[in-house]
Order: sequence, then C-alpha cells, then structure tokens
Amino acid sequence: MTDLSHMAVEGTTFAVRVTPNARRAALELVDGVVRISVTEVPEAGRATEAARASLAKALGVAKTRLVLLRGAASRDKLFRLE
Repeated sequence: MTDLSHMAVEGTTFAVRVTPNARRAALELVDGVVRISVTEVPEAGRATEAARASLAKALGVAKTRLVLLRGAASRDKLFRLE
C-alpha cells in the first residue's frame, strides 16, 4: 500500500476514484488522484467505508477524521481530513 503520510495535513481534500468489487485491495496515487480498489460491493455504502479505511491507513490517521464531502453513490469521491 502506498504511504501518503506526508499528505496528512488537517483541512486537506483528497480526490478519490474508487473501484469496488476488485479482486484485491490496492491504493495508488496517479496524477494527484488517489485510486483505491476495494473488495467490497457497492451496496449500502460498504465500498465507500472500505475506501475511507484504506485512505486513513495510508495517511496514518483515524478513519473518523476523514469526512466525505461528496460522492456517496459515485466512484469519484471527495474526502476532507479533519
């Protein structure tokens, strides 16, 4: 998994592209966009929560510090670090 701890600054927003139902979980940074593959299905926010957990782990922060600003039902999401 990619280490993004250098980006863990309060108030920073993260543009995220989520790929649900992937074979394996992964996280990579491509052209300023964080791409997260999760094994969860996109039902009832399970893929979004898995993406939040992956991003939090890569940043080295608690997942409760990441707030979803937009994209609850979309592959493209925007998180802010509180």
